[in-house]
Amino acid sequence: MGNSSIINKLKEIGPGAIITASFIGPGTVTTATRAGAGFGFALLWAVLFAIVATIILQEMVARIGVVTKEGLGENIRELFTNKILKFASVYIIMIAVAIGCAAYISGDLLGTSLGVSYLFNVPENIVAPIVGVIILILALAGGYKVVEKLMVFFVILMGVVFITTMFIAGPDLPSLLEGAFVPAIPSGSIILVIALIGTTVVPYNFFIHAQTASEKWGDTSKLSSMRFDTILMITAGGIITAAILITAGALIQGTEVTSVVELAAPLEPLMGAWAPIFISVGLFSAGFSSAIASPMGAAATVSSFMRWKGGFENRKYKMIFAIVIIIGIITSAIGFEPLEVLLIAQALNGMILPLIAIFIMIVINKKGLMGDFKNSTVLNVAGWIITAVVTFLGVYSFIDAVTSFFQ
Repeated sequence: MGNSSIINKLKEIGPGAIITASFIGPGTVTTATRAGAGFGFALLWAVLFAIVATIILQEMVARIGVVTKEGLGENIRELFTNKILKFASVYIIMIAVAIGCAAYISGDLLGTSLGVSYLFNVPENIVAPIVGVIILILALAGGYKVVEKLMVFFVILMGVVFITTMFIAGPDLPSLLEGAFVPAIPSGSIILVIALIGTTVVPYNFFIHAQTASEKWGDTSKLSSMRFDTILMITAGGIITAAILITAGALIQGTEVTSVVELAAPLEPLMGAWAPIFISVGLFSAGFSSAIASPMGAAATVSSFMRWKGGFENRKYKMIFAIVIIIGIITSAIGFEPLEVLLIAQALNGMILPLIAIFIMIVINKKGLMGDFKNSTVLNVAGWIITAVVTFLGVYSFIDAVTSFFQ
């Protein structure tokens, strides 16, 4: 590939950046920090697996979007001739994703505000609603182009922040490589392994990617640009997640942590006054980009199943986006984040992720629909292995949420 074609492909980056900016939210940042603090580099392999799984599944849904010129929801609808089955599958997935986005948006906004609160000593429930209002105005006034540019910017910013801190932390290379390539599940780490994979393979990202890819790359001649974007940006996301885990593993292994903010103090001897600023900027970027992606995920999923075309150009899409953000603004302002709602969202997520993965594998192999662009044997083997793993994770997550709910 010549320099000019790489530059051209870099200019076309977009949908992949949205997926990366979406999955690196406060949840991923906190999980990676806790994994590093609790188990050093031992769980790096889980980040590696999550990224490979995400690249494979997201490439499939983006390919479905480009080849069929339709979203994932439309394609899932077409799988059923039986009206009851069609109705059940469409509404179960649509409602589950929408509830999940609405349940997590408050956490995204509060996570965004953590960094600002830490730096300026302003209460989180004042900062979070302001961030929500800014996102609402930016997205509704600027539309997709503004969102795409913001997401690319935040991925670059997170990369600079967290990769710099990783190098400053000076991790031990042999044990880092062992953690990345020798899978181990130390005692007490299974929940974090599931969380590292579960916060990276996100159901609503499939709907966002199929929709944005079909709009961005209108025909199959652009599939190589789509793949370049998907692989490059999701790999960047994996490096950022790994960098957070590595920094925590190098600096605060053996401590109980609740937030990435706790990395600032051990970084201060190495970075001085820049340490809290760096960590706060990283956390703000992760939260802000995720807080854009949650309402976008709800809007893309509902639009796809309801066959509303045009993305941000469509008033109904904007309405769903606005409703989810407004829920976040209100709940983060009054500090309303009931554990029950989050547990219900987790249970629904655990239930629908395997379902969507199976649907993706069925759609991508339909010769009549995908033609020459259906999966190769190698991709099918990889796809079904990943589907089996996310099914196990989904069932585990569902049982965990249900038992916690009734405790």
